[in-house]
Amino acid sequence: MAIERDNQAPAGSSAPEGARGTARSAPSGPQVLTGANVVLPTGTVRNGRLSTDGRHVTAAPPAGAPSIDVTGHWVVPGFVDIHNHGGGGASFAGTPEQILTAIRTHRLHGTTTLVASTVTDEMDLLVGQAGLLSELAEQGEIAGIHFEGPFISPCRKGAHSEALLRDPDPAEVRKLIDAARGKAKMVTLATELPGGIDSVRLLAEHGVIAAIGHTDATYEQTVRAIDAGATVATHLFNAMPTLGHRSPGPIAALLEDERVTVELINDGTHLHPAALELAFHHAGADRVAFITDAMDAAGIGDGRYMLGPLEVEVSEGVARLVEGGSIAGSTLTLDRAFKRAVTVDGLSVEDTVTALSVNPARLLGLADRIGSLEPGKDADLVLLDADFELKGVMRHGEWVVAPQLA
Repeated sequence: MAIERDNQAPAGSSAPEGARGTARSAPSGPQVLTGANVVLPTGTVRNGRLSTDGRHVTAAPPAGAPSIDVTGHWVVPGFVDIHNHGGGGASFAGTPEQILTAIRTHRLHGTTTLVASTVTDEMDLLVGQAGLLSELAEQGEIAGIHFEGPFISPCRKGAHSEALLRDPDPAEVRKLIDAARGKAKMVTLATELPGGIDSVRLLAEHGVIAAIGHTDATYEQTVRAIDAGATVATHLFNAMPTLGHRSPGPIAALLEDERVTVELINDGTHLHPAALELAFHHAGADRVAFITDAMDAAGIGDGRYMLGPLEVEVSEGVARLVEGGSIAGSTLTLDRAFKRAVTVDGLSVEDTVTALSVNPARLLGLADRIGSLEPGKDADLVLLDADFELKGVMRHGEWVVAPQLA
C-alpha cells in the first residue's frame, strides 16, 4: 500500500496566494507526508500517510525519511491538462524560454503534466512549432502536442483566424504528425469537412487522439466520426451547435457514446453549471476531462494579448477577441477548476480528481506513471487546505511549491 492510516499526532507569474513556500523550508529526497486526507483510486484515506523515495510514491516510508505534518490538508494527484495554449504572459507558439515560462506558470498551479496546444496558423509555422515542442517533449517538459486547428469549421471557428482554416486533408494532417516526431497526442478536427473521416482513421492508425471540435456536424455525422475512431470531444458545448430536440447535433452523440471522453472548461464562463451537471450525469465522471484551454493571460491578469494572429482583450478574467467579441480560450488554472468543482458545482473530491488527473492520464497512455497516487508511480501531487486552496505542488518528488513548515 502506498498510503497508510497515520496514528501519529497531527517570473512574470507566481504561485497562488497563500501557496508561496520556500524551497529550503521542505526537504528534498525521500519524505513522508502525514495526517492528510489522501485521495487514492480506491477512495479517500483520512489521516493518511504518503511516502516518496525522492522520485516515486513508495509502498512504505524509506528508512530515515523525514516526516512533514500536513494534518487537515488534502493530498491529490498532480493535475493533467490535455488542452492548454499558454500562461504567464507566454504562449506555446513562442521561443523556448517563453514556452518554459508558460509551463512553469501552470506547474505553480498544480499542473504537473501538460500537453501544449497550438492555435490555427500558417502550415509552415505550425510545422516549425511542432518541431520545437517535440524537443521539449523529449526533454520531459511537456507530455506532447495537441493541434487545435487549422482543420476546423469556419462556422464554429471561435478564436481562430478564418483566413487560415482549411479542410482536413489527410496528407496535411500527416505532415503535422510527422513534424511532431512521435509527440503528437491529439488533433482537433471538424470531421464533417471533406477529408475529415479519412483523417480520423489516419490519426487512429498512428495512435494519435482524434478530437471532434470547432464543428458544425450533425448528430449522424458525429456518430460516423466516432465509429471511425474519434474518442474526444474538444471543450464540449463550446464551438459546436447547441443541443436541439429535433436536431440534437454533436453534443448528444458525444455524450451518449461510451468511447468518448468529453473535455469541459470549468471556469464559470464557458459553461453554465447546469451544462456541467448534464455532462456528468450522461457521461459519468469516468468520461470527463477538465481542461483549461488557457491562453497567455493565465496566471497574469487583465490586459491585451495575442492568440495566434488574433488580438485578445482580457477583462475581469474573461478573454475575448478584440474583433467580434468571441470567447478566446480562458485564463483558467486547474487549481481554480478543482476548487470550483467541489465548492460551487458540488462534485465529490474523488470525482474531481478523476476528471483532473485520472482520465487525462489514461487518455495520454500515461496511467502507468501518473494520474493516481500508487506505489511506483511518479510522486506528482498537489496539497490543498480544507478550503481547497493550493498549498503545495510536488513533481517527480521535488517541491515546485513547497509548503511552509513550522
